[in-house]
Amino acid sequence: MSDLSLLIEFSVQAFAMLVVVVDPVGMSPIYLGLTLGAVPAERRRMAVRGVLLAAAILLVFALAGQSLLAALGVSLSAFRIAGGILLFLLAVDMLLARPSGLRSTTGEEQEEASHFEDISVFPLAIPLLAGPGAMTSIVLLMGRAGGDPVKIGLLLGVLTVVLLLTLAALLLAGPLSRVLGVTGSNVISRVLGIVLAALAVQFVLDGLAGAGVIR
Repeated sequence: MSDLSLLIEFSVQAFAMLVVVVDPVGMSPIYLGLTLGAVPAERRRMAVRGVLLAAAILLVFALAGQSLLAALGVSLSAFRIAGGILLFLLAVDMLLARPSGLRSTTGEEQEEASHFEDISVFPLAIPLLAGPGAMTSIVLLMGRAGGDPVKIGLLLGVLTVVLLLTLAALLLAGPLSRVLGVTGSNVISRVLGIVLAALAVQFVLDGLAGAGVIR
């Protein structure tokens, strides 16, 4: 396989994983519900600010995540296995169309959020956009890039594209919610859940191979 083919494969895999975990389409009705009563200008401001904050958080994890693991004495292979299991659990929740604490707010968090007018920091940026699933994914993908500056650049470019798609979905939350409805959103979530499950299993296999458990 040529270098170009490998780069395309890496980019497609990164895009698939990040778009599934961040879930721009599925985020629209959640965002719409959190901003009920807000004027359109304020809603747009919160969307832009939330996406920018999420981008900053994920960028920090992309650039410093592996150094943090090294400081904690956690090998990349171990993190791949743990991350793969975490993402697989998220995929199961997506397939069953049920809310998950990995990419949504818990009941307590929703109650706390209801006391704030500006939801751009909490719960939009954290944990809805830059949640555990997204943080895990970006660290795993950086590990797969293996220090290759071209792959790292592609990964950051893919992250930017996914966040721009997310911003567009948030800004169009009203029309999207009316077009898709609950059933449409769940169908998309289930299809993407299958893709994420396969990627999660692959990360577990990569971790086991890196640890010398399998070849």
